Amino acid sequence: MHAFLMIGQSNMAGRGIIQDVEPIRNGHLHVLRNGRWQPFFVPVNPDRPFAGITLAESFADLYQRDHDAETGLIPCADGGTCLEDWRENGILFDHAVFQTRLAMRTSSIRGILWHQGESDCTETGFRFYRDRLEHFYEALIRATGLGEVPFLAGGLGDFLEARPEEGPYLGEMNRQIESFASSHTYTAFVDASGLPGLSDHLHFTAAAQRELGRRYYAAYRNLESGFSRGFVS
Repeated sequence: MHAFLMIGQSNMAGRGIIQDVEPIRNGHLHVLRNGRWQPFFVPVNPDRPFAGITLAESFADLYQRDHDAETGLIPCADGGTCLEDWRENGILFDHAVFQTRLAMRTSSIRGILWHQGESDCTETGFRFYRDRLEHFYEALIRATGLGEVPFLAGGLGDFLEARPEEGPYLGEMNRQIESFASSHTYTAFVDASGLPGLSDHLHFTAAAQRELGRRYYAAYRNLESGFSRGFVS
């Protein structure tokens, strides 16, 4: 089993309307639940009653078809969380580490999918985001030993510009995320520009989530093609 950790806030958990897209039918996809691999189901990351389509679905489908391997998702994203909520030794951090270690018993971790930042896209939040993300990443690598595993960090959606609280800081937040991703060998930034959002101007539509997952996979392939490491099939 090749597995991927899902962490971040609601756009990683997924808020796309399930009925708006064709379901992914791939019998080689799985989801970790109660420490065991279950057949793929939607919503993959049911952090809220209204959880929906996530980018991880199309990402995993593409990975499985390219690598011809059983592929699992480890859902640990939690909507509405700021980066401080993911601090080392916090509940969300410890939960993600614990789930990762459980998955390691029966799978090989091949990547970390991160999408978070909307809650920090504020007048004060964006100024410290890059350093805080760096600290989070370093702590996660220490706790899991996944230093040579791709870590993909997605940009925030253009539709945030319509929100008075977040809009003025959107560009700077994306630059902070991209700056972090460009400073490590095993990290990559995933551009979300041009993707549509729901009427709340906060979450990607289901179709946008599908496309974002494809962009995550393209970024993963770019990293993968440059390595001759053990995680490459």
